[in-house]
Amino acid sequence: MADDKVTAGDGTFGVLAEFSSPETLMHACAKVRDKGFSIWDAHTPFPIHGLDKAMGLKRSWVSAFVLVMGLSGAVLGMIMQWWVASKAYPLVISGKPFFSWPAFIPITFECGVLGGASGAVLGLLIMARLPRHHHALFNSERFKKVTDDAFFISIEAQDPQYDSAETPRFLEEIGATYVEPVAA
Repeated sequence: MADDKVTAGDGTFGVLAEFSSPETLMHACAKVRDKGFSIWDAHTPFPIHGLDKAMGLKRSWVSAFVLVMGLSGAVLGMIMQWWVASKAYPLVISGKPFFSWPAFIPITFECGVLGGASGAVLGLLIMARLPRHHHALFNSERFKKVTDDAFFISIEAQDPQYDSAETPRFLEEIGATYVEPVAA
Protein backbone atom coordinates (compact mmCIF):
# COMPACT_ATOMS: atom_id res chain seq x y z
CA MET A 1 0.00 0.00 0.00
CA ALA A 2 2.99 2.28 -0.32
CA ASP A 3 1.55 3.86 -3.46
CA ASP A 4 -1.34 5.35 -1.41
CA LYS A 5 1.12 7.83 0.13
CA VAL A 6 2.80 9.03 -3.09
CA THR A 7 2.41 12.77 -3.60
CA ALA A 8 3.64 15.39 -6.03
CA GLY A 9 6.45 16.27 -3.65
CA ASP A 10 4.73 19.32 -2.17
CA GLY A 11 2.31 17.43 0.09
CA THR A 12 -0.48 17.38 -2.49
CA PHE A 13 -2.43 14.19 -3.12
CA GLY A 14 -4.10 15.59 -6.22
CA VAL A 15 -7.12 17.60 -7.24
CA LEU A 16 -10.83 17.07 -6.58
CA ALA A 17 -13.53 18.42 -8.89
CA GLU A 18 -17.27 18.51 -8.19
CA PHE A 19 -19.87 18.18 -10.96
CA SER A 20 -23.54 19.15 -10.87
CA SER A 21 -25.19 16.04 -12.33
CA PRO A 22 -24.54 12.45 -13.38
CA GLU A 23 -24.68 13.46 -17.05
CA THR A 24 -22.07 16.18 -16.57
CA LEU A 25 -19.89 13.70 -14.69
CA MET A 26 -20.20 11.13 -17.51
CA HIS A 27 -19.10 13.66 -20.15
CA ALA A 28 -16.28 14.86 -17.91
CA CYS A 29 -15.06 11.30 -17.35
CA ALA A 30 -14.88 10.73 -21.10
CA LYS A 31 -12.87 13.94 -21.53
CA VAL A 32 -10.49 13.05 -18.68
CA ARG A 33 -9.99 9.62 -20.23
CA ASP A 34 -9.39 11.15 -23.68
CA LYS A 35 -6.91 13.63 -22.23
CA GLY A 36 -4.74 10.66 -21.20
CA PHE A 37 -5.00 10.66 -17.41
CA SER A 38 -4.39 7.22 -15.96
CA ILE A 39 -4.51 7.59 -12.16
CA TRP A 40 -7.93 9.07 -11.45
CA ASP A 41 -11.37 8.04 -10.23
CA ALA A 42 -15.02 9.09 -10.28
CA HIS A 43 -17.02 9.19 -7.04
CA THR A 44 -20.83 9.08 -6.94
CA PRO A 45 -23.54 8.54 -4.29
CA PHE A 46 -25.14 5.79 -6.42
CA PRO A 47 -24.13 3.56 -9.35
CA ILE A 48 -24.31 5.25 -12.75
CA HIS A 49 -24.90 2.97 -15.72
CA GLY A 50 -22.16 3.33 -18.32
CA LEU A 51 -19.71 5.18 -16.08
CA ASP A 52 -17.17 2.36 -16.37
CA LYS A 53 -17.18 2.73 -20.17
CA ALA A 54 -16.90 6.51 -19.93
CA MET A 55 -13.88 6.05 -17.66
CA GLY A 56 -12.34 3.48 -19.99
CA LEU A 57 -12.16 0.79 -17.32
CA LYS A 58 -11.25 -2.72 -18.39
CA ARG A 59 -13.04 -5.85 -17.26
CA SER A 60 -12.40 -6.79 -13.64
CA TRP A 61 -10.27 -9.77 -12.66
CA VAL A 62 -12.63 -10.66 -9.81
CA SER A 63 -14.41 -13.24 -12.01
CA ALA A 64 -11.07 -15.06 -12.46
CA PHE A 65 -10.71 -15.27 -8.67
CA VAL A 66 -14.23 -16.70 -8.45
CA LEU A 67 -13.57 -19.30 -11.16
CA VAL A 68 -10.24 -20.48 -9.74
CA MET A 69 -11.47 -20.59 -6.15
CA GLY A 70 -14.77 -22.25 -7.15
CA LEU A 71 -13.06 -25.01 -9.13
CA SER A 72 -10.46 -25.44 -6.39
CA GLY A 73 -13.20 -25.78 -3.78
CA ALA A 74 -15.06 -28.38 -5.86
CA VAL A 75 -11.90 -30.41 -6.52
CA LEU A 76 -10.83 -30.26 -2.87
CA GLY A 77 -14.34 -31.25 -1.76
CA MET A 78 -14.30 -34.30 -4.04
CA ILE A 79 -10.76 -35.27 -2.96
CA MET A 80 -11.69 -34.90 0.70
CA GLN A 81 -14.71 -37.18 0.29
CA TRP A 82 -12.72 -39.73 -1.72
CA TRP A 83 -10.01 -39.82 0.96
CA VAL A 84 -12.47 -40.16 3.83
CA ALA A 85 -14.59 -42.87 2.11
CA SER A 86 -11.76 -44.85 0.48
CA LYS A 87 -8.66 -44.41 2.63
CA ALA A 88 -9.36 -43.09 6.11
CA TYR A 89 -12.64 -44.87 7.00
CA PRO A 90 -13.48 -47.44 4.31
CA LEU A 91 -16.87 -48.93 5.13
CA VAL A 92 -18.89 -51.23 2.91
CA ILE A 93 -22.49 -50.01 3.07
CA SER A 94 -25.13 -52.04 1.19
CA GLY A 95 -22.48 -53.42 -1.13
CA LYS A 96 -21.63 -49.98 -2.60
CA PRO A 97 -18.05 -49.28 -3.68
CA PHE A 98 -15.85 -47.16 -1.41
CA PHE A 99 -15.80 -44.30 -3.92
CA SER A 100 -19.42 -43.82 -4.97
CA TRP A 101 -19.09 -40.48 -6.73
CA PRO A 102 -22.81 -39.76 -7.32
CA ALA A 103 -23.28 -39.58 -3.56
CA PHE A 104 -20.48 -37.00 -3.35
CA ILE A 105 -21.90 -34.51 -5.88
CA PRO A 106 -23.96 -32.39 -3.42
CA ILE A 107 -20.98 -31.79 -1.12
CA THR A 108 -18.70 -31.17 -4.13
CA PHE A 109 -21.17 -28.58 -5.42
CA GLU A 110 -21.39 -26.88 -2.03
CA CYS A 111 -17.60 -26.76 -1.68
CA GLY A 112 -17.45 -25.19 -5.16
CA VAL A 113 -19.99 -22.54 -4.12
CA LEU A 114 -18.08 -21.86 -0.90
CA GLY A 115 -14.82 -21.55 -2.83
CA GLY A 116 -16.40 -19.24 -5.41
CA ALA A 117 -17.91 -16.99 -2.74
CA SER A 118 -14.58 -16.87 -0.93
CA GLY A 119 -12.90 -16.01 -4.24
CA ALA A 120 -15.34 -13.16 -4.82
CA VAL A 121 -14.63 -11.64 -1.41
CA LEU A 122 -10.87 -12.19 -1.70
CA GLY A 123 -10.78 -10.86 -5.26
CA LEU A 124 -12.73 -7.76 -4.29
CA LEU A 125 -10.43 -7.03 -1.36
CA ILE A 126 -7.29 -7.50 -3.45
CA MET A 127 -8.48 -5.56 -6.52
CA ALA A 128 -9.85 -2.67 -4.43
CA ARG A 129 -6.72 -2.62 -2.26
CA LEU A 130 -8.80 -2.97 0.88
CA PRO A 131 -8.89 -2.56 3.81
CA ARG A 132 -7.86 1.08 3.59
CA HIS A 133 -8.76 2.94 6.75
CA HIS A 134 -7.77 6.39 5.53
CA HIS A 135 -7.62 8.03 2.13
CA ALA A 136 -6.36 11.51 1.33
CA LEU A 137 -9.77 12.50 -0.11
CA PHE A 138 -11.18 12.28 3.41
CA ASN A 139 -9.19 15.48 4.12
CA SER A 140 -11.65 17.42 1.95
CA GLU A 141 -14.75 18.73 3.72
CA ARG A 142 -16.55 19.01 0.37
CA PHE A 143 -15.95 15.31 -0.38
CA LYS A 144 -18.28 14.34 2.49
CA LYS A 145 -21.18 15.22 0.16
CA VAL A 146 -20.33 12.26 -2.09
CA THR A 147 -22.52 9.98 0.01
CA ASP A 148 -25.53 12.30 -0.35
CA ASP A 149 -25.82 14.23 -3.58
CA ALA A 150 -22.46 15.18 -5.11
CA PHE A 151 -20.47 13.83 -8.06
CA PHE A 152 -16.68 14.06 -8.08
CA ILE A 153 -13.61 13.29 -10.14
CA SER A 154 -10.28 13.01 -8.37
CA ILE A 155 -6.98 13.07 -10.26
CA GLU A 156 -3.92 12.02 -8.31
CA ALA A 157 -0.68 14.01 -8.38
CA GLN A 158 1.31 10.88 -9.24
CA ASP A 159 -0.38 10.72 -12.66
CA PRO A 160 2.15 11.47 -15.43
CA GLN A 161 -0.27 13.99 -17.03
CA TYR A 162 -0.86 15.86 -13.75
CA ASP A 163 0.14 19.52 -13.63
CA SER A 164 -0.74 21.49 -10.50
CA ALA A 165 -1.79 24.54 -12.55
CA GLU A 166 -3.16 23.00 -15.75
CA THR A 167 -5.19 20.10 -14.29
CA PRO A 168 -7.58 22.26 -12.21
CA ARG A 169 -8.04 24.59 -15.19
CA PHE A 170 -8.83 21.60 -17.43
CA LEU A 171 -11.42 20.31 -14.94
CA GLU A 172 -13.13 23.72 -14.84
CA GLU A 173 -13.21 23.78 -18.65
CA ILE A 174 -15.02 20.45 -18.80
CA GLY A 175 -17.79 21.53 -16.43
CA ALA A 176 -16.61 21.28 -12.83
CA THR A 177 -18.56 23.56 -10.49
CA TYR A 178 -15.88 23.41 -7.79
CA VAL A 179 -12.21 22.40 -7.94
CA GLU A 180 -9.83 22.11 -4.98
CA PRO A 181 -6.37 20.70 -4.37
CA VAL A 182 -6.31 17.88 -1.82
CA ALA A 183 -3.53 17.57 0.74
CA ALA A 184 -1.91 14.19 1.25
